[in-house]
Amino acid sequence: MAPKHQSSLPPQAKKPKKRRRTPASRPEETSASPNLPKEEKEQQEAIEHIDEVQNEIDRLNEQASEEILKVEQKYNKLCQPFFQKRSELIAKIPNFGVTTFVNHPQVSALLGEEDEEALHYLTRVEVTEFEDIKSGYRIDFYFDENLYFENKVLSKEFHLNESGDPSSKSTEIKWKSGKDLTKRSSQTQNKASRKRQHEEPESFFTWFTDHSDAGADELEEVIKDDIWPNPLQYYLVPDMDDEEGEGEEDDDEEEEEGLEDTDEEGDENEGEEDEDDDEGEEGEEDEGEDD
Repeated sequence: MAPKHQSSLPPQAKKPKKRRRTPASRPEETSASPNLPKEEKEQQEAIEHIDEVQNEIDRLNEQASEEILKVEQKYNKLCQPFFQKRSELIAKIPNFGVTTFVNHPQVSALLGEEDEEALHYLTRVEVTEFEDIKSGYRIDFYFDENLYFENKVLSKEFHLNESGDPSSKSTEIKWKSGKDLTKRSSQTQNKASRKRQHEEPESFFTWFTDHSDAGADELEEVIKDDIWPNPLQYYLVPDMDDEEGEGEEDDDEEEEEGLEDTDEEGDENEGEEDEDDDEGEEGEEDEGEDD
C-alpha cells in the first residue's frame, strides 16, 4: 500500500446546446385557430409567446457559454507556468501520485494491489486543454523506468466534435513479458480459477484501453475536475486508521472514568448504609435502658 500522510479544474468544456425551433418553424403547427373559444385561444397564444421568449433565453445562454469559454481559455494560459512549477515540485516527492490516488475514495476503488505497485513509478500527472478548449483535452501520466511496461508516458485524449459527440483515444501500453495487468490470471489451478483464467479482470490500466463510452467516463472527470485542480488535498488526507485508533483510546478512557465514578458512588452508598445500621443499633440500646 502507498504511504498515507496526515494533515477541495476549470469546469469541463460545455457541450453546445441545440437551439429549439419556434412554433412558426414547425410545419405541422400553425397559430391559434380563430375558431377556438376565446379562453383557449388566449392560452394557445400565450404558449407560443412563452416558446419565443424561451428561445431568446437559450440564445443568451449560448452567448454566455461562449464568453465563459473565452475567459476560461485566457486563464488556462495564465495558469500554465504555475501548473508547470507544481509538477516540478511534485516530482521531488516520492509516491506523491500513488498516494493521491489511494487517498481518493473513487479512484482507490479501481486499484488492485498490482495497480498500486505499478503506480509507485508514477512521477506526475498533467491535464492539458486543447487550443480550442471546447474540442477537448489530454491527460498525461509520466512514469519512471519500471517492471511493468516500456512507456515513459501514458496518455488519454478526450474529444468533442462539432455536434458535441464525445470520443477518446489513448497510448498503446507496451507491456513487458508477463506483466500485462489487464490480462492477469490466477495462479491456482483449481476449476474455479480455470474458469476465471479467460476473464479480463478489472484494472486501473484497462481505463486506457476502454473507449466504449467516452461520454460516461467518470475517471477522466475525477482526474480533470477534482484531482488536477488541487492534488495536495488528497495527498494530505488524514490517516483514517490513526483517527480510528485515537477514537478507540478516547472511548476506553471514558469507559474507565465511568467505572471509577461508579465505584466511588458505590463506596459512598455503602458508607451511608453503615451509618444507618449504627443509628438503628443505638436506638435499640436506648429502648432497652428505658425498660
